[in-house]
Amino acid sequence: MKRQLTAIIQSEGNGYVALCPEVDVASQGGTINEARDNLREALELFFECASPEEIAERMSGTVYVTQVEVAVG
Repeated sequence: MKRQLTAIIQSEGNGYVALCPEVDVASQGGTINEARDNLREALELFFECASPEEIAERMSGTVYVTQVEVAVG
């Protein structure tokens, strides 16, 4: 079974951090693609090793990714 999950990738230092907010799993890499691939691997390991109860507990509802405009200064 396949599932579509969210990957939020952010520059940090000399690399990138990738986060999946649905299950709170993160990884990192030297490039965006590497961070995404490492996150995919971490997620696959999580779903392989976690109990059905842990998966159900960590799976949050719908995730909305959006932007907000704020006044600065």
